[in-house]
Amino acid sequence: MSRSQGRSLWVLAVTVVFAVGACAGGASPGASTAASAGASTAASASAAASGANASAVTGAPCAQNATVVNFWTSHTPPDSDVIKGMVDTFNQANADICVKMTIVKGSETDTSKLQTAIRGGVAPDVYEVDRFIVAQRAQEGVVEDITAEVGNLKDQYLDFAWAETQFEGKTYALPFDTDARALWYNKDLVTAAGGDLTKLDMTKGPPTIADVTAIADKISKKTGDNYDVMGWIPGGPGAGGQPGAFDQGWHYTWGFDYGGKFADLAACKVTPTDPGVVAGYQFMYDWQKAHNPTAVSRWVSTNNPPNAPAASNPFWTGKLGMTISGDWRIAEQAKYAPNGHYGFTFIPVPKAGDKATTWAGGWSMALIPGSKARAQAIKFIEFMDGPDGSKIYTKQSTHLSPLKALQTDDSLYDPQHKVFLGLLPTALSRPPLAVGAYYWDQLTSAQGSVELNTKQPQAALQEVQDKVQAKLDQVKC
Repeated sequence: MSRSQGRSLWVLAVTVVFAVGACAGGASPGASTAASAGASTAASASAAASGANASAVTGAPCAQNATVVNFWTSHTPPDSDVIKGMVDTFNQANADICVKMTIVKGSETDTSKLQTAIRGGVAPDVYEVDRFIVAQRAQEGVVEDITAEVGNLKDQYLDFAWAETQFEGKTYALPFDTDARALWYNKDLVTAAGGDLTKLDMTKGPPTIADVTAIADKISKKTGDNYDVMGWIPGGPGAGGQPGAFDQGWHYTWGFDYGGKFADLAACKVTPTDPGVVAGYQFMYDWQKAHNPTAVSRWVSTNNPPNAPAASNPFWTGKLGMTISGDWRIAEQAKYAPNGHYGFTFIPVPKAGDKATTWAGGWSMALIPGSKARAQAIKFIEFMDGPDGSKIYTKQSTHLSPLKALQTDDSLYDPQHKVFLGLLPTALSRPPLAVGAYYWDQLTSAQGSVELNTKQPQAALQEVQDKVQAKLDQVKC
C-alpha cells in the first residue's frame, strides 16, 4: 500500500479531485474519439467516480483529433504532481494521443467506483492499481490481459514486482514503482527528550523494539488522558482512528519483523496463524494496552484525519517523534519540512542480534477491459512503466524503480535514496494471491480489533484464516 500507495488506506468515499490534460473532454474506453468530442462522456465518467464533475487542469496541449486515453490514479500530492508532469510529457511527445488524468481517492483495495464505471460504460482506459492485488482484479475481470503486448518484458523488472502482475501465467499490468520501509525519526524531538541518538545509528544495525519504545515514551507528552505529542505509533489506527495503520505500521510490517509467513503459495494456503504473524499482532496488542488504545485513537483522529494533506502530517509538524515509513518521505521532507532534522534507521527488531527486515510494495498500470483505445493506452503504460517514465518518477518522487537496469543508475539516487535502494535485495513482499485485496482487508480488520484490545491475536487471526482460505479455495492461487 502505495502507498502500496503502499501506503495508509484512504477513506472509502471516492472523490474526483482533478483531471489533467488540455483536451476539451474525455472519452469512454469504448469511444476512441477526437479530444474535442467527449465532454458529455467525460462528465458521465466523473459522475460515476464521484458524483461530482471533475475540474480541468491545464496540461500539455492536445491535438484536435487526438485519441483520448482516460487514466485514473488514487495518488495525491506530492506524488500526483509528478505523475501529472509525466502525463504532460507523454502528451507532448505523442500528438495523436491525449491522456486525461483523474485522481480518484479511495481505499487501495476498493474498486467499487471502477466497477460501477465499467458497468456503466464510462470506465477509464488505464487504471493505477496497487500491484499486490492485480491477481485478484484479474480473477474478477476488472483488468485486461496484456500478455500479447508486454509479456516479453519479464526480465526487465525485479522478480517480485513482475510476479505481482501475473495471474494464471498471463500478464495483467506493468510495474510502476517500488519502495522499502524504515524507521524515520525527528532528531530534535529525540534529543530534547533526552533520548540516545546513537541507538538509532543505522551503521550499528537495527535497534530493538524495546529501545525504540523507551526513546519514544520520553518524547510523548500528555495533558490529562490526552496525548499532545506521540513518540511513535508502531501500528495503527489509521486515518480518523479507523482500523488500519498509521503510516506503514501494518500487519505485514510486524508479521515480517517477527519472522512470520503470510502464505504458502505452493500449497495455495494463507497462513495468518503462523507463529511469527501472531507474534507481530501480539506486539501491537501489548503496545496499545500499555499506551491506552482510546487515547491513541483520539490522538490519531485529531492529528491524522481522513484525506489530510501531506504537509499536515504530524511527523512534519513536530507532533510525532518517529514513524515507520518509506523512501517517498525524502521528497516530502524537502517540500514540507526542509528546515527539520530527520534521520532513519532499520525497522526495530524484537531482540538484539535479530536480522533487520523491510518489505517492498508498489503500484502498476493496468488496462481496463473493453478499451477501444487499447493500442494508445498500452503505449502510455509502456512509457509510464518503462525507462523514460521510471527515471522521471524515481528522481522526482524518491520512490524506487522496479526496472533492473535503473538500479545502478547513480544519477537517480541521492545518498539518502541510495540507502533505501540498498534495502531492496533483502526486502520481503506480500504474496500475490487471487484474494490479495480481501486478505489485506481481513488482516486490517483483525489489526483494528487487536489494537483495541477487544480480541486476542490468535483468535482474531484464526477468523482471518477461516474467511480468507474459504475464498481462496473457490478461486485458487
